[in-house]
Amino acid sequence: MSTGKWISPLISVIDAIAQGELIVEGRFVDASNATLFAKCIYQENEISVIYKPIAGERPLWDFPDGNLANRELAAYLLSEALELHLVPFTIVRDGPFGPGMVQEWIEIDESIDVVELSNSDSPRIRALTLFDAIINNTDRKYGHILPTSDGRIFGCDHGVTFHEDPKLRTVLWHLSGVEFSTSELELLKRAQIVSASVVEGLITETESAALLDRIERLLEAGSYPEPSDEWPAVPWPPF
Repeated sequence: MSTGKWISPLISVIDAIAQGELIVEGRFVDASNATLFAKCIYQENEISVIYKPIAGERPLWDFPDGNLANRELAAYLLSEALELHLVPFTIVRDGPFGPGMVQEWIEIDESIDVVELSNSDSPRIRALTLFDAIINNTDRKYGHILPTSDGRIFGCDHGVTFHEDPKLRTVLWHLSGVEFSTSELELLKRAQIVSASVVEGLITETESAALLDRIERLLEAGSYPEPSDEWPAVPWPPF
């Protein structure tokens, strides 16, 4: 399966993904929900994307409200609002199988040991760890951490986020109890101000209130959260 992309410098990734013709080329058979590899063709340019049609989402007993696509969009918008840029460009748009989440495909650097990276003190890993605590990510696996050859790190698969109950499940626990830096505390304060408006209409009002409560509790604690003994702390399988 080809994953390369070519795009004219005059055409932005946003334009291509938002307006291009969405053509499905394959399916990831191991995914629990319909997850399709596709290309967006726009003005003779093409860009690789992931397309997750809402119609292909499997019902979840603990996420009964709304759809997973909106949660993926909320995670992207919040990452951008906080200037973290941790989530690839994401929108909800129509496609061959109806409306769904469409996200820029990220080419990873396969020479990087993602387990070793994930247990490092990399600023991007710290940012991703804090971001997951904010959005209450229930499924941060190693396979959802995407390092690139230019030193960036992205996270993907944010459909099961923003639950009103504490459900943080992640492979990123090595920072537990570590005090937040000054810049991280400032980020949390900024999140207090912008989060509710950013996710409005994408998650429930109860979940939005819980989001603000999580941010407040993180500020009060002043340190990265520690695993709870009330639910599984690490998703399975971890990759």
